[in-house]
Amino acid sequence: MADLTPLILRVAVPSPLRRLFDYLAPSEMVANAPQAALQPGCRVTVTFGRREVTGLIIERTDQTEFELAKLKPINALIDSEPLLPPSLFKLFIWAARYYQHPIGDALFSTLPILLRKGELPPPQGQRCWQLSSLGKGLGPDSLKQARKQRAVIDLLRTEGTVSDERIVESFSRAILSQLEQKSLIEPIVRDIPKTPLETLLKQDSLALYPSQQQALDAIDHHSFNCSLLDGITGSGKTEVYLQSIEKALRYERQALVLIPEISLTPQTEKRFRDRFNVPIVTLHSGLSDKQRLQAWMLARAGTAKIILGTRSAIFTPLQAPGLIILDEEHDQSYKQQEGFRYSARDLAVIRAQQENIPIILGSATPSLESLNNCRVGRYQHLVLSTRAGNAVQPDWKIIDLKTERTDSGIAATTLAAIGDTLNNNHQVLVFLNRRGFAPAMLCHQCGWTAECHSCDSRLTVHRARGRLICHHCDYQQRTPQQCPSCQSHQLVAAGEGTERSEAYLQRCFPQTKVLRVDRDSTRKKGTMQEVFDTADSGQPCILIGTQMLAKGHHFENVTLVAVLDADSGLFSPDFRSHERMGQLLTQVAGRSGRGDMPGRVFVQTHQPDHPLLELLITRGYGHFAEQLMPQRQLTQLPPFRHMAVIRAESNRADEAEAFLHLARKIAQSLVPATPQLSYLGPLPAIMEKRAGRFRYLLQVESDQRATLQPLLSAVALELENHKDSRRVRWSIDVDPQEL
Repeated sequence: MADLTPLILRVAVPSPLRRLFDYLAPSEMVANAPQAALQPGCRVTVTFGRREVTGLIIERTDQTEFELAKLKPINALIDSEPLLPPSLFKLFIWAARYYQHPIGDALFSTLPILLRKGELPPPQGQRCWQLSSLGKGLGPDSLKQARKQRAVIDLLRTEGTVSDERIVESFSRAILSQLEQKSLIEPIVRDIPKTPLETLLKQDSLALYPSQQQALDAIDHHSFNCSLLDGITGSGKTEVYLQSIEKALRYERQALVLIPEISLTPQTEKRFRDRFNVPIVTLHSGLSDKQRLQAWMLARAGTAKIILGTRSAIFTPLQAPGLIILDEEHDQSYKQQEGFRYSARDLAVIRAQQENIPIILGSATPSLESLNNCRVGRYQHLVLSTRAGNAVQPDWKIIDLKTERTDSGIAATTLAAIGDTLNNNHQVLVFLNRRGFAPAMLCHQCGWTAECHSCDSRLTVHRARGRLICHHCDYQQRTPQQCPSCQSHQLVAAGEGTERSEAYLQRCFPQTKVLRVDRDSTRKKGTMQEVFDTADSGQPCILIGTQMLAKGHHFENVTLVAVLDADSGLFSPDFRSHERMGQLLTQVAGRSGRGDMPGRVFVQTHQPDHPLLELLITRGYGHFAEQLMPQRQLTQLPPFRHMAVIRAESNRADEAEAFLHLARKIAQSLVPATPQLSYLGPLPAIMEKRAGRFRYLLQVESDQRATLQPLLSAVALELENHKDSRRVRWSIDVDPQEL
């Protein structure tokens, strides 16, 4: 007799509600579905309210707290097998719960967009191109005016079928799109041939110096272990990564490599492609939805052996996981700051533990959290204290701005050093972490300043675009010709930004190429590659930019780094500001002297005697971080205490503040304040008003995560059900990186 027990599926749907929803699996669907279907990790379509949405099965059960007659049936089954392997599915659910985010919204935000929309995965294999029947009949004189299109046609005529990966090494995707639109070429998918182990490498590995070899030998590739690879800039961390990846590949496993910025992808990908003869995919927000899904599926099928990506790539399924590498582990880009506020660094460690594989966290300036994990024995500390090859650490020089004449933010001594460096046919990197022409516009007559109407901030002058722009909400207006307060024409662009310094340097060195690297100048596709090409050419040039220049780039011919303003990190109210200042200065200084020529670093400051700045320059980041540790312990701040922030924002300040008073009242009724668990706030955020909304926060700190997590879960549920929750936008940020 057939089993009459109904199958109930608990389904996550993209919703702000912190719960799963029960649906009935119709008996005919259960009877006809493949054996692997209707399992946790499969997608279904369900009716949710008045909409039909894509849902994800989380659990199968025969129990429900609702009447069976009131349960809606599943509309359709999308997948014949789970999209995610069990270990990754477990990580998804753990992450949603740990970071106190609605489970459906969290799970769907980590899937490729096309899968969220219910599309079927594409056929697996290698995407290739071949001539269509129309393309095969093309005459020899066709496409004479389109030489690159003709070159692609000739390549395909000669070789028959060519992989997409190989074609885009020489031709742009725009060329392929144009030929496809003309129906001259067509894509096909073919099986990817397996790379024999003897042809795994395109280039031989470099010989390791002793500390690199010791670090590599300390990593056990057959079980979970977390290693902090703490290597000064230019010490050869990448070579340790490459040889660790080679070991994983020889064990026929995959390697997942995370980097903090999209701008680092081309350089890193090139190094991997130059070294390895295996399929490599990249995953980042710069890809189209189709490209991202294709890469995701190649990783899931085990076809892609090396997966390179930014923060969200931590959720990529792997068929045979063997190694996780997270470069620049200190970088705050690994923490998602909106929506599902997860930390890719911390999830990478949890994932490696669940997969029972090694993980390497690399940095020249490790976070205090990771250094503390080494101190208590959770991570092994692998140190590379010397630069690779003939490179030596750069010499530092402090420029006291109180005694120097400056123009456009550049001191006379710094300008002279830039001239000397260029005369020696070397390259210069100028660092200023403020984009635009000037950070403020003011009236010399009455003191009026241009301020954003929606934020507590001044508008930045962008002279090249003729605009005043808010860097927080992107409000823009034309640059006024006269003061709106007193009608004076004496408007002044006050302060320095990368645009102003770029223009000044171009006037001072008219024969030298000056390349600006910031979010404005790199909007156009291919701009960063032009910067790399110029830097790699060796010709004298000046690179000027924001922290985009400080992260992981290898500029072999840069021998002078000039930091125009070292003071901004010394007086910030954020408790992490000193740590970040030390990391940023050390990272940007590390771009100097990476080749055979010695480097110099000029640091401009109004605080030349500041003890932390002096310690960083004379003793290095390691001693600097050691000095910060006791301060954090004394003030009971992370990493010595666990922190969460409940945030609320509204277009009325009193509503946001009142909501957090309610949150604190609920929390204290559940767990009263003690020396082991404390509450602070509600307080206005460091920037109280942003994009027209007033932002407040409530800090909750605890000695034990085991106390903090249940409290946050209970408070979240009570707040969600409270009528006032609909008046404000609120969220919980566990392990916040910024306040």
